[in-house]
Amino acid sequence: MFKKILPCLTLIFVSGLHFAHAQNNIGTLDKVKASGSIALAYRESSIPFSYLGGEGQPIGFGWEICNKIVDQVKKSTGRADLKISTQSVTSQNRIPLLINGTIDIECGSTTNNSERAKQVDFAINYFYTGTRFLVKTDSGIKSVADLKGKKVVSTTGTTNFQILRKLNVDQNIGFDLIAAKDHAESTLLVIQGRADAFGMDDILLYGNRASALNPSELNVVGDSIQVEPYAIMIRKEDPTFKKLVDDTLATMMKNGEFETLYKKWFQSPIPPKGINLNAPMSKELRDNLKALSDKPAT
Repeated sequence: MFKKILPCLTLIFVSGLHFAHAQNNIGTLDKVKASGSIALAYRESSIPFSYLGGEGQPIGFGWEICNKIVDQVKKSTGRADLKISTQSVTSQNRIPLLINGTIDIECGSTTNNSERAKQVDFAINYFYTGTRFLVKTDSGIKSVADLKGKKVVSTTGTTNFQILRKLNVDQNIGFDLIAAKDHAESTLLVIQGRADAFGMDDILLYGNRASALNPSELNVVGDSIQVEPYAIMIRKEDPTFKKLVDDTLATMMKNGEFETLYKKWFQSPIPPKGINLNAPMSKELRDNLKALSDKPAT
C-alpha cells in the first residue's frame, strides 16, 4: 500500500513546486490586473522618502513617486478601480517580502548595489547619499577619527552597517559597532546617550534630526564615507513592469515634476513638525536627471 501512495505523494509535491514556480514567474502587471490590488511597501522612519505622518499614514518623496507609478499601472492594466494595499517593511525583511510577492514595489530608501541586484531589480536611481554620523551637538565628535573607543550604532540590514564594520577593521579605528532595528531606534540611542554616534546615509540623518524633540541637540558630522544611489526596488526578471516604472520616473525627470517634488520634500517645511531639511540636490542626482541611469553602487 505504501509503495502505491509514495508515487502519488511525489507527484503532488512536484506539481506543487511547479505551481509555486509558475506563480512567482507571473509578471507584476498581470498579477495586479488579476487581483485588482497592488501592494506598496513603505518605511516607518525613512524621512523624507517614506515615513508615517501625523495621522499614522505613509507619506514622503518616494511614496508620492510610487503613487505616480500606480497611476500608470492603472492605465496599463485598465484597472481604474485598482486598490492600493500598504505594508510596512524594515531593512531586514524588505527584500524577502518583495521576492515572495507580499509587496509589489518598495518606496523607501534602499541602496541600489550589485549584491542586492542578484536578488531584485532597481529602477532609475532617484537619490544619491553618503554615510555620515548623527551625534549630540556637544559630543566633540567631528570626524571618523573621533570615534575611537566610542559606541557607534547603525540600523541592522543596511549597507551602512557593513560599510562601518569594514571601515572599523580596515582603519583599525576601535569603535564598538552595535545594531538597532530601525532608524528611529538608532536615533533614540544617541539621544539617550546609549550610543555616541549613529552611522547612516546623511539624508536620513537629517530627516531623523528634524523629527527629534529637540533638533538643535543633534548634528550631522564627518565626510561621506561612500556615495551610493537610492532606487525603487522591484522583482527581478520583470522587464515590462521595470519599463513602466522607469518610464514614469524618466517622464517626471524630463518635465520638471521630479524637481518640483524634490523641492517639496527636501527644501521646504515637511510634516509632521514643518521642519525644512534644506538639502540641495547633489551633483550626482542632477546629472542623473539627464543620464537616467540605474547603475548600482559597487
